[in-house]
Amino acid sequence: MKKIYRVFILAAVLTFCAGFALLQYQGQRLERYQAQFFDCFDTVTTITGYAKSQEDFSQKVGLLQEKLMFYHKLYDIYHTYDGMNNIKNINDAAGKEVVKVEPEIIELLKLGRDMYEKTGGEVQIAYGSVLSLWHKYRQEGIEHPDQAELPPQEELNRRAKHTNMEKMILDEKASTVYLSDKEMSLDVGSIGKGYAVSRLAEYAREIGMEHVLISVGGNVCAVGGKADGTPWNVGVENPDSNSSQPYMCSVELENQSIVTSGDYQRYYEVEHVRYCHIIDPDTNMPPDYFSSVSVQTKDSGQADALSTALFNMEYKVGLSLVERLPDVEAMWIGKDGKIRCSSGFKCNEKK
Repeated sequence: MKKIYRVFILAAVLTFCAGFALLQYQGQRLERYQAQFFDCFDTVTTITGYAKSQEDFSQKVGLLQEKLMFYHKLYDIYHTYDGMNNIKNINDAAGKEVVKVEPEIIELLKLGRDMYEKTGGEVQIAYGSVLSLWHKYRQEGIEHPDQAELPPQEELNRRAKHTNMEKMILDEKASTVYLSDKEMSLDVGSIGKGYAVSRLAEYAREIGMEHVLISVGGNVCAVGGKADGTPWNVGVENPDSNSSQPYMCSVELENQSIVTSGDYQRYYEVEHVRYCHIIDPDTNMPPDYFSSVSVQTKDSGQADALSTALFNMEYKVGLSLVERLPDVEAMWIGKDGKIRCSSGFKCNEKK
């Protein structure tokens, strides 16, 4: 029944709203439109932008959806697809053979390696063997809450021995990937969606979308500002689902991204304790420092990686990292709801 329902949802991929604003831009009359689709990266994608007509907007959104679906398939760790080698193909071939891949996979894995080094190992795309065990126990715990259990620490520690980034061998010239450890697997959940959003923003510019806001789950990227010259205003979600205040604050975006990682959407509970989907490579357990961390910077892939890394770090350590990185700002929301920000983060708090 679950699969049938999902197919029904995917069949109705686009919904549109028009008429939010009517503007004159470079001699053209533009209206503001919004579209949503549900079939990429297991989340809702919302595209907001300006166009001469709904037909023009829908045609361009269709191109964006097609491009995002390409990345969705490419970075999938659960399914394979005809005509392409994706992350699952790489994992299936671990310890056996080299896999020839699209350049977009090579670039993603290079970003993963770079962010691993910049964050001191707090972003770990070669951590799939550990994450898959957590995924199994989380899914079982969600389906059968009364039987929810934690993964055995001994097995987590054993699997953690098969997460050596040096055993991910990239050949850029040949465009191939080889995992030399047969028990190793990649999981690009910490960077894949953000990287795809960055590439989608580049593609939006190529097809003439100069003023568009792209939101893929917790990854938001602004191409330009609004057509009237003002920045986009984006709310940062309140991690407390019981609060009457849906957003903690808002930020202004123009040619920038903001990505949030938190413990309030993907989690399960064991003996009334919440365990989220983000796992700290230092402990093989979910961290318990914050309810959410948001990162604002130009590149959505970097923002995605950093929001995960900062979620795994104590505040002072994370703040030190952010202040060393150029054009990167962050906001932390503590378990007590307290907001703390880096020096350049402009947070318009909701009253």
